[in-house]
Amino acid sequence: MHIKEEKKERHTLAVIVDNEAGVLARIAGLFTARGYNIESLTVTDISDDDLISRITIVTSASAPVMDQIIAQLERLVPVHKVVDLTILGPHVERELALVKVAGTGDHRIEALRLAEVYRARVVDATISSFVFEVTGTSDKIDKFVELMGEVGLVEVARTGIVAISRGKEAA
Repeated sequence: MHIKEEKKERHTLAVIVDNEAGVLARIAGLFTARGYNIESLTVTDISDDDLISRITIVTSASAPVMDQIIAQLERLVPVHKVVDLTILGPHVERELALVKVAGTGDHRIEALRLAEVYRARVVDATISSFVFEVTGTSDKIDKFVELMGEVGLVEVARTGIVAISRGKEAA
């Protein structure tokens, strides 16, 4: 018997929810209970009255599984809307990272040179270390971190992906 394996694709979901205790746990639980992996997760309040939040979730799944994930999310009571930005069309994704690098001499000079190339900003400096702030696509940040590994990478903190659709319409 030959089992056909569906191709997994990366999807970015924007989930609009009530801003109340336990909502994030319920959504994460939905993914966990079904064995779906969350690659990135960010949450923020988006209303003036603090009643609505936007959760951005990045996950990988085949098309049928993605349809199932969206349907299950939409059935949760605190969920107002689920939009698959990947399917919707062009969208903008960004991530922020703080990257700590330690070094002296040539390593220090090289770290500053690389930061300039990647448009990273120095947000903290000591005699023997820097903390850089870098924003961009996940690929850009991955490459920056990889290069800093060669000149004294100490620590990395990343926000996760935030995304929004392009054009005048709201997702």
